[in-house]
Amino acid sequence: MTGLGAVTPLGADVDGTWAALLAGRSGVSRLTESWADELPVRIAARVDLDFSTMIPVRQLRRMDRSQQLALIAARQAWRDAGAPDVAPDRLGVSIATGVGGMSSMLDAHDRLKEGGWQKLSPYTIPMLMPNGAAAWVGIELGARAGLHTAVSACASSAEAIGYGLQLIRSGRADVVVAGGAEAAILPLGIGGFAVMRALSLRNDEPERASRPFDKGRDGFVMGEGAGMLVLESASHAAKRGADVHAIAAGVGYSADAYHLAQPRPDGVGSALAIQRALADAQVNPEQVVHVNAHATSTQVGDAAEALAIRQAFGPTTGDLIVSATKSMTGHLLGASGAVESIAAIRALCERLAPPTINLENADDAVTETGLRIFGEPCALSGGGRGRLPAVAISNSFGFGGHNVTLAFMTA
Repeated sequence: MTGLGAVTPLGADVDGTWAALLAGRSGVSRLTESWADELPVRIAARVDLDFSTMIPVRQLRRMDRSQQLALIAARQAWRDAGAPDVAPDRLGVSIATGVGGMSSMLDAHDRLKEGGWQKLSPYTIPMLMPNGAAAWVGIELGARAGLHTAVSACASSAEAIGYGLQLIRSGRADVVVAGGAEAAILPLGIGGFAVMRALSLRNDEPERASRPFDKGRDGFVMGEGAGMLVLESASHAAKRGADVHAIAAGVGYSADAYHLAQPRPDGVGSALAIQRALADAQVNPEQVVHVNAHATSTQVGDAAEALAIRQAFGPTTGDLIVSATKSMTGHLLGASGAVESIAAIRALCERLAPPTINLENADDAVTETGLRIFGEPCALSGGGRGRLPAVAISNSFGFGGHNVTLAFMTA
């Protein structure tokens, strides 16, 4: 991993986001739009950024908000990687979304109803298509090794990173820009999740609404943003003398085959993804020092993940430091896996795990499984016995039963 980029409710870049995470700052606030007054949920975690200072206005008008977020984060990651000199046929893109251009679709629908098809923008389809973000980034960078978009709900960007890893391993690419973007803080997005009773109703306490693993949790808080990573083969990075943040060591996939919108309560499917990631990375559980948990702040999901971590790590569970960064960022849906991977990588680099805020009364599943979760930044240990490299994992689980775990190793 030679480049990192992020635009989140906590900051306009990786450094800003990381500083806010360590400070335990919440990015959740009240929605001020009039449409929110009609909804039972009136809070969200928004990106506060003037995109017009980063993308020409003419181009902005041709892009969905999710695509704008993706392009800004990808540019950051590319700069952070030192703008690698790579042949176009050896440069790939793997950028995901869980929803795609929802705002563009809703706007187009309104235009169609009010004025007929002639009022539609000629960019309507490119703005709403799920692969639009990947296309914009691929065109800007001239990437011709492959352009890919995973759509697997809240596991989307984790799957995109895993696919980027596989692109390099297969020999198809030397460099891959991978990640995800999401922008669904809209009446349809919030209303749809609200009617499922998936969202927190703590409208009067926005900063305290997202509370993973806490007994008082009542649902997740919707967020938006983008996270991008530059993956590079070891030989290509070494040849150009690139600075390496961490090694993308392994990926594990599984499926629950249980329910369309709930995980298996026993955590078996999630545990399998973790175990497969460790096997793919060829590391033992003792090397894992940190887990960035999916932990959305839902009753069933958080308890199932606690069980999954215990099943995967057994007696070494008590050696792990677990962080639930959604307590601060909210749930970025399809972008969450990428942003949380960046947080896991920074934790490895600095040997410091970010806190989990709003955890005031731990769920029984936490205490029974022995998970170590702290309200303050916590120092990470080495990597198990001897001089083995330290490993951090990031879990991402999505509606439909998609489970993806990524394993990162110190460089």
